[in-house]
Amino acid sequence: MSQNKTREIEVTDSIVDTVIDKFVTRAKFGKNKYGTDLDRTDLSVVDWITHVQEESPSSRLILSASAILLLYITSK
Repeated sequence: MSQNKTREIEVTDSIVDTVIDKFVTRAKFGKNKYGTDLDRTDLSVVDWITHVQEESPSSRLILSASAILLLYITSK
């Protein structure tokens, strides 16, 4: 676990840079909201899998809605 507050990341492209920025923002949000981060050691593998299972349906729904909206917009 790194204790660095900052790090240097090579610039690749706008998509990768945006995703990295979003990961950092999300990690800070989670740390503030839950008071912990992904370095926690109190969860079992099953607990981590359960977290993924709970988050996955939302992701699928959002992706499906986005695809439908995109198809609707591009068909006009």
